[in-house]
Amino acid sequence: MSGEEDKGNRSAAIAAAVILLGTGLAFFFLPDVMISLGNVSPWLAAGLATALVLGFFLLFWLRARHQRRKGR
Repeated sequence: MSGEEDKGNRSAAIAAAVILLGTGLAFFFLPDVMISLGNVSPWLAAGLATALVLGFFLLFWLRARHQRRKGR
C-alpha cells in the first residue's frame, strides 16, 4: 500500500468513527428527549426521531456520493 492509500483509509475510518460516535450519543439521549417533547406534542417527538434516523442514512449517502465524485 502506498502512503496515499493509507491516508485515505485512515481518513475514512476516522470519519466513520466520528459519525457513529455522534449518532450513538444522539440515539442514547433520544428516549429522554422524545419523552420531553412528547409532553409538548407527540407529533414533534415522532418527527425528531424520524429526522434523526433519516439524517443518519442521509449522512452516509452524501459521504458515499462525495467519494464517488472524487474517484475513490
